Amino acid sequence: MHVPPYNNRNKPLFEVGNEAVPLTYFNIVNLKKGEKFTYKILGFETCIVPATGSISVAINNFFVAEIGKRKSDVWDDEPEGVYAPTGLDVNFVALSDTVEVFIAGAKCDEVYDPFVISSSDIDFVQYGSDDTKTHRKIKHILGQKQNGKVGRLLVSELYTVGQGGWSGFPPHKHDTDRKPTETQHDEVYNFRFKPDHGFGLQLLQQDGKKIGDAFHLINKSTVAIPSGYHPCVVAPGYEMYYFTILAGLSQRPLIQYFQPDHDWQVNIIPGIKDMIAKFK
Repeated sequence: MHVPPYNNRNKPLFEVGNEAVPLTYFNIVNLKKGEKFTYKILGFETCIVPATGSISVAINNFFVAEIGKRKSDVWDDEPEGVYAPTGLDVNFVALSDTVEVFIAGAKCDEVYDPFVISSSDIDFVQYGSDDTKTHRKIKHILGQKQNGKVGRLLVSELYTVGQGGWSGFPPHKHDTDRKPTETQHDEVYNFRFKPDHGFGLQLLQQDGKKIGDAFHLINKSTVAIPSGYHPCVVAPGYEMYYFTILAGLSQRPLIQYFQPDHDWQVNIIPGIKDMIAKFK
């Protein structure tokens, strides 16, 4: 499902109980300096990540004076975030002239403690190569380092390295709980391009033997992935970024099932096995 960019007026793009990816929650909040945003979500844990600008965050009695280093765009600096447990009052205030904030959520009834994810807590992975047209880096905001502190939510930022190339390749899916082969994880992407008039394509193929659907991605496109194989590609001459939310049905660690016709490339793409392990 492709959601073209629009003014969501700080209302969730995928709210609690949405039919497309019911395990996830996603909102983009835009504020001016001094403005405040408040939310409370029962049954969903969340992670607050400033895309640009800085904010202060209060979660009940837990307070963070300032997070967010990026000024102009998501390429500007390293990400930071705050984890918010289910059912608590969350408030954040814009400290910069303007801020754009991602709120990522996963269905979870267990209550954990809030915590800060600073840039030093980010888990970095780079894999692929220019030769295989799969060169990219991943910044895990809620990844392996946060195991035991989070219920079902995985949050990361993915960047193509250089201009053009494939991501999410070889094609894979995670729509069926059949451990140890595969887990069911709903997924949401929000895309950015550099320069921002760049574009890409998102493929969604439900059956590995039949023609799938392709969606034209532009800056700030959002894609929900409830099922199927889902590689994406950015056009030559442009860099691509996508904010990634994964929400597991029965467990947090992700087990991807690679499309059999193409899974041989897992053995030739440099570093891809390390990348796969980091989502666990």
